Amino acid sequence: VAEMEASLLRQCPLLLPQNRAKTVYEGFISVQGRDFHLRIELPEDLQMKNARLLCSWQLKTILNGYHQIVQQRMQHSPDLMSFLMELKMVLEVALKKKQELCPPPPPPQFYSSLIEDIGILGWDKLVFVDTCLSTIKLKAEDASGRKHLITLKLKAKYPAESPDCFVDFPVPFSVSWTPQSSLISIYGQFLAALESLKAFWDVMDEIDEKTWVLEPEKPTRSATARRIALVVKPLGIKLSRNIHLWDPENSLLQNLKDVLEIDFPARTNLEKSDFSMDCGICYSYQLDGAIPDQVCDNPQCAQPFHQICLYEWLRGLLTSRQSFNIIFGECPYCSKPITLKMSGRKS
Repeated sequence: VAEMEASLLRQCPLLLPQNRAKTVYEGFISVQGRDFHLRIELPEDLQMKNARLLCSWQLKTILNGYHQIVQQRMQHSPDLMSFLMELKMVLEVALKKKQELCPPPPPPQFYSSLIEDIGILGWDKLVFVDTCLSTIKLKAEDASGRKHLITLKLKAKYPAESPDCFVDFPVPFSVSWTPQSSLISIYGQFLAALESLKAFWDVMDEIDEKTWVLEPEKPTRSATARRIALVVKPLGIKLSRNIHLWDPENSLLQNLKDVLEIDFPARTNLEKSDFSMDCGICYSYQLDGAIPDQVCDNPQCAQPFHQICLYEWLRGLLTSRQSFNIIFGECPYCSKPITLKMSGRKS
């Protein structure tokens, strides 16, 4: 017993008996240079399997998820000294895992340099910053008055390591970075990228404002395609006849109007009933991700259909005929001739 007490004093000098019978110990156990408060109450026979362990809130937090392991160690340890050594090992593992999940905070210079950079940029540019200053959102406005955001995810080794940058651009945004770089340099590159994309966004905005965009319904700044509503079909002959009218000095939309000899209907000028977007066979717009992209050749009809719906319809008509991968038949709506070129998966 005397030998165990001497060993206990060497290993846990801050954990002291609270009574003569030495059935109650209270104090601190030291692991990785940190002291944790605990109290151990032993039965009269000093058997650990019937002992009671009381932990501080700090120790409970660290041992969260290890309670069953601690209980097992307590049940199988022959004496208090053995249990305390087991408890120390469990604490070592728990602390190591906690450090991996929650790395230590960066030095004070990390925060002071960020605050200084934001001050130089202007606090009015700051949209969001989290409590750890690891995620920062900045706003900017391009020459056409469009508002843009850049999200920066700062890494633990910042500024030695470049932060991750997230923007809503149609092209990749690559940041030029050195250990001497800062938020100011990233923001400058962000503004330069906005200027380079101005002409592209001007074109897309004109299309969004002056035509009926079917897809995407809510275009983002990174979206590079538009599917727009037309009221005149077909356009192939006009395109071939008027392609020489294309003028690089005009906008994309104006060139399309001149070459195709049409006006693009705007959503504000039309009701849905004025331009049927639903399939004339299944009466839905989306079908397994597909949209109605087959249109009746009769300009007075111009009813759209899903390719698969029209294929099944024409295949069921006795009057339809097929030549290679093209089916000839009658429109389900106007009964005028209609053709369907099948894709490989339907042939």
